[in-house]
Amino acid sequence: MKIETTPPRAYVMRERARAAERTGERILAAVTQLFVEMPLSQLTLAAVAQRAGVTVQTVIRRFGDRDGLLAAAAEQASGEIAAQRGEAPVGDVPAIVANLVEHYEMVGDLSLRLLAEEEGSPVIAEITTAARGYHRAWCQRVFGPSLDGLTGVERDRRLAQLVAVCDVYLWKLLRRDAGLSRRQVTVALTELLEPLTSTTAPGGSRGPR
Repeated sequence: MKIETTPPRAYVMRERARAAERTGERILAAVTQLFVEMPLSQLTLAAVAQRAGVTVQTVIRRFGDRDGLLAAAAEQASGEIAAQRGEAPVGDVPAIVANLVEHYEMVGDLSLRLLAEEEGSPVIAEITTAARGYHRAWCQRVFGPSLDGLTGVERDRRLAQLVAVCDVYLWKLLRRDAGLSRRQVTVALTELLEPLTSTTAPGGSRGPR
């Protein structure tokens, strides 16, 4: 009987693919961590490679230059963010706020760094523009019942108010600048949103008009 002394080729290829995937994940995690820790001008491929435990050539082969690396990290993060924020139910303000605060606790500091660097990098500007569009669309979806019955400038104003209250900068003011706890930030955002989402919200009545 013939005894196999080497793994089948298909097995070897699968293991190589898994190893390459794990290497890519380490590199993307490294660039995300370093981006929060240092100015973009100091974020080099060498620094990313060192943090990820790989060579610079490995980073280049996988992602190209720094812009390619940032774009790949953003694409990965956007998928994770969309999945998490997509769980927010429509019209349930406490659940919406809980989802939003969880999101900012995970990536709020990263979002602030992106905003701080957007003027100096076309790649980052593209990322933040897409993020603003997603945030606005998210507010339109989850606060849809509070926008029903409003039209024209009245609806635009109400949506702008909701977008502003849910913005990362307000989270920063409450959480980082004022030093509120996560629970108190949740309470504060709920209190700010309640007048805008109640059936007697200023600016117009609900229901048929």
